[in-house]
Amino acid sequence: MIRHVVLFTWSPEATEEQKAAVAAELRELPGQIPEIRSYLLGSDAGINPGNHDFAVVADFDSEDDYRAYRDHPRHQAVIAEHIKPILATRAAVQFGC
Repeated sequence: MIRHVVLFTWSPEATEEQKAAVAAELRELPGQIPEIRSYLLGSDAGINPGNHDFAVVADFDSEDDYRAYRDHPRHQAVIAEHIKPILATRAAVQFGC
């Protein structure tokens, strides 16, 4: 299994509506990309200062399944239309479980 973890920090100009749209669009992906085995996402709980603002944790059965997700046109559209316009920083890792 491959686990993909991505962390976003939003730009100071990002609106609550834009942030909500990112979450809503990402939540649609499991129904559109069959290679996704598990998909969790959410805003930081605000417990520790200095954290990123938002996280996605996605599991895939194989590296090929992860690549199918990564390159899927719908996923790429969410990135281009909703994430990049409000993104300040991004960190990501993929690892085997």
